[in-house]
Amino acid sequence: MEPIAIKKDNEIIDLQTAKEKNIDIESAKKIYPENTPEALEVIRHSTAHLMAQAIKELYPDAKFFVGPVVKDGFYYDFRVKEKIGEEDLKKIEKKMQEIAKRKLDIQRYEIPKSKAIEKFKDDDLKQEVLKNIPSDTVSIYKQGDFEDLCRGPHVPNTKFLKHFKLLRVAGAYLGGDETKEMLTRIYGTAFADKKSLKDYLTMLEEAKKRDHRKLGTELELFMFSDEVGAGLPIWLPKGARLRSKLESLLFKAHRKRGYEPVRGPEILKSELWKKSGHYQNYKENMYFTEICDEKEDCVEYGIKPMNCVGHIMIYKSKKRSYRELPIKYFEYGVVHRHEKSGVLHGLFRVREFTQDDAHIFCMPSQIKDNVIEVLGFVDEIMKTFDFKYEMEISTKPKKAIGSDEIWEKATNALKEALDENGHKYEIDEGGGAFYGPKIDIKITDAIGRKWQCGTIQVDFNLPERFELGYINDKNEEERPVMIHRAILGSFERFIGIMIEHFAGEFPFFIAPTQIIIIPIAQNHIDYAKELNEKLVEMGIDTEIFDKNESLNKRIRTAEKQKVPMIVVIGDKEVEEKLVAIRDRRERIQYNISENEFFEKIKEKLSEVRF
Repeated sequence: MEPIAIKKDNEIIDLQTAKEKNIDIESAKKIYPENTPEALEVIRHSTAHLMAQAIKELYPDAKFFVGPVVKDGFYYDFRVKEKIGEEDLKKIEKKMQEIAKRKLDIQRYEIPKSKAIEKFKDDDLKQEVLKNIPSDTVSIYKQGDFEDLCRGPHVPNTKFLKHFKLLRVAGAYLGGDETKEMLTRIYGTAFADKKSLKDYLTMLEEAKKRDHRKLGTELELFMFSDEVGAGLPIWLPKGARLRSKLESLLFKAHRKRGYEPVRGPEILKSELWKKSGHYQNYKENMYFTEICDEKEDCVEYGIKPMNCVGHIMIYKSKKRSYRELPIKYFEYGVVHRHEKSGVLHGLFRVREFTQDDAHIFCMPSQIKDNVIEVLGFVDEIMKTFDFKYEMEISTKPKKAIGSDEIWEKATNALKEALDENGHKYEIDEGGGAFYGPKIDIKITDAIGRKWQCGTIQVDFNLPERFELGYINDKNEEERPVMIHRAILGSFERFIGIMIEHFAGEFPFFIAPTQIIIIPIAQNHIDYAKELNEKLVEMGIDTEIFDKNESLNKRIRTAEKQKVPMIVVIGDKEVEEKLVAIRDRRERIQYNISENEFFEKIKEKLSEVRF
């Protein structure tokens, strides 16, 4: 098998660059055309250029902006006179296959940036790209008649590009700037072998069926309205029932673990956001307003994007002793973040959401034990919802507050907690919050997709900025550490993930409607109501389907709602106090006595492990 690139000093270098810069290929780690992250980056980057070349041959007037690798694939932004739709993707794919079979060598060369500006003087999109290149030299990749500005890496020849698929057409503002023109964007993916591509496309088809936006509408869980505003979800009765169950279960779990419920305001004076560093480091994601009073000047307020400042003020409201620590506050905090309209996506990316947020104020010596306890909490929740998960430590970003020494201390505290419990984890260099490193919790759903959910962050910086303190055992004042913690991340995102994970078929304890009772005839309604009353007393959400419709139609309607359990009541059930059950999750039907039925309901409610 021929290599397509090498890896040296943790950098992927294509063979063209290695030869040009006299890098010893034989002594370096070789990257072969396999489904490793390194190989896929090279293959997908090259397939993006292959797509651009095909577009250029089909639409000679096309001009190209950028074509990066993204999660699970690639895209290219470009401009053409014609309107390109989904129906054109097959035509472009066919041309890509034709070009790949030409076995074109992919060449790399460098020229001074000034010459590149002259070379592409008639191409305004290339000029936009060149503006964002800080170096005085630029690299260009060429295959056949097509060439483009690019850093690489690329495969050495188009013969390596065989297993690809174009996925969809979208619009994208030039450089992500909503004030600039809309370009055409085509997304695609590529793999090293046919089976992996087929498996991925099968997963995408399954994902379409599970799309939480589609199921959320069909199951009447939530809605969005242009009249209300983009990114602002409205919870319908069934969705609100599901959400309240989740909130209630988590409330009990927090109280059991010693957390105190608190609630901070949704707007705070901007002076506090300046003190915390949010104003300087997060301002573009925040909303601001002014409150004017006759007795004083207008004062700027920031609508909170996070809950930490409110919790800090609660901690600071009185003197604290080391005997009180750790102090644990939790809040279902409603936050607002300014997201561009182009990135809004159902419940996954919204402008208003509610975090299952908590902050632990503790002594430095208590960090490890508290992080370990949170990790145990995470494990119990993930097992309850049948999620596999992994963890990643995100370190200091470029935009950060606090010294390197503080960051190293906080990062090491997280590593120690994970190491002591034998947890495996990856490192995401530069992915931390601006005030501290964090553990990111990434869950894997039923069809193998990974989702970022909760975080655990160790923060020495905000306690320092707000001059928080506690009296130690020597009667001296010391600075506490603050642990920021959200396990679900947000109720909106977690519920969206749950909808897709369970394909709308929720576990009994969390389902918005847990039981639908269907009396066959009028004389069975009284017994249905009797059962319903007892279930309501147990806290079960039920509905009685007694419309003047055929039994089969009512059963089909109930099944479409994906309720965990359907109870059918007929003569035998009324006479013998029986319950005929259709269990959707277990895919079985059976008859049991009324007493056994209620015991079974109690068992199902006890499936919660946290």
